[in-house]
Amino acid sequence: MALNFFDQFMSPTFLGIPLIAIALTLPWVLYPSPSSRWLNNRIITLQSWFINRFTQQLLISLNPGGHKWALLLTSLMIFLLSINLLGLLPYTFTPTTQLSLNMGLAAPLWLATVIIGLRNQPTAALGHLLPEGTPTPLIPILIIIETISLFIRPLALGVRLTANLTAGHLLIQLIATAAFVLLPTMTTVALLTATILFLLTLLEIAVAMIQ
Repeated sequence: MALNFFDQFMSPTFLGIPLIAIALTLPWVLYPSPSSRWLNNRIITLQSWFINRFTQQLLISLNPGGHKWALLLTSLMIFLLSINLLGLLPYTFTPTTQLSLNMGLAAPLWLATVIIGLRNQPTAALGHLLPEGTPTPLIPILIIIETISLFIRPLALGVRLTANLTAGHLLIQLIATAAFVLLPTMTTVALLTATILFLLTLLEIAVAMIQ
């Protein structure tokens, strides 16, 4: 039976249980728990060094008041990085190819950013709705346009992230299928296709990390 190429992006279920929940909890199982001992093993030491460096680079452009969000931002980034990379393995499911998950993460964080900005710096937050030097007749139109742009931002970013990951996974599957079909009849073309598949896989790993 021929399977649809888009079946891999459906949220799988087993005995009526959505497996996306298992896919979301799996990254936390893979990471070892930090220890309070002075001397740790190499894995925990490497993990702590990576998290410290990652957090430092993430918050280097923020003022000290924004450092209180380090735990939330670092945990979210490592979580997304883990599930994106795990989704590249064979017979796995990538939860971030589901628009519902991306919107579920994007909408609350976007709303929190807007509310905190309005609470701490209301003048600067409202000033973004009107570019400096705007002609007087265009002020009402630009305010409406900027407000609409602000509200559709989480939807646009969520759709873009979903489309990027979905397109990469689908392209890998198409090229892998072509290489498998061409192998018995056109070995040279199949090897060339496999080389392209390897380069595309490296690109998709970079995309999974960047997204």
